[in-house]
Amino acid sequence: MNLPNQLTVLRLFLTLPFVVALSINFPGAKLLALGLFIAGSVTDYADGYIARKFKLITDFGKLMDPLVDKIMTMSAFICLVSLGSVPAWAVIVIVSREFLITGLRLIAAARGKVLPAERLGKHKTVWQIATILYCLILVTVSDHFGRLLSPVTRMSLNAIGLTLVCLTVGLTLWSGISYFAKNWDLVRDW
Repeated sequence: MNLPNQLTVLRLFLTLPFVVALSINFPGAKLLALGLFIAGSVTDYADGYIARKFKLITDFGKLMDPLVDKIMTMSAFICLVSLGSVPAWAVIVIVSREFLITGLRLIAAARGKVLPAERLGKHKTVWQIATILYCLILVTVSDHFGRLLSPVTRMSLNAIGLTLVCLTVGLTLWSGISYFAKNWDLVRDW
């Protein structure tokens, strides 16, 4: 297994302690979760960069990298819903898009094709990660310094978070529709 694929697998294994840190309340848990998510995000960037630069692109990487991205980001969004940081409707839209694209990739695989991630999908992932990072930072700050935040500051920070969530949902929908349009030949026989 080459280095980019190892980084993809590492990102998958980072997801479990990340979820545990967000789900169990102990001192420093939110900060630990933030650190684990940052580490996972860095491996996401690094595996793609290394694979392209050193021509280490594999079918495993084309399939597993976007799948592991989905596992990591969807886990984060679901945990953030349980913490009240992200509205459930937004996560339902995002998760639905991800399942539909995974289904499209499975149809392609059944026909002997591998559908790699596209540029718009990569932008979508970057926005999802940025939104999650913002929300995790906000959760961490609130956990450690919540008493120091005025109600106006808290409302402003939450409004920024909701704006990021809405932009991310819009880009997620747009990238999903675009991906289906480009691969319509796989589903038009239904």
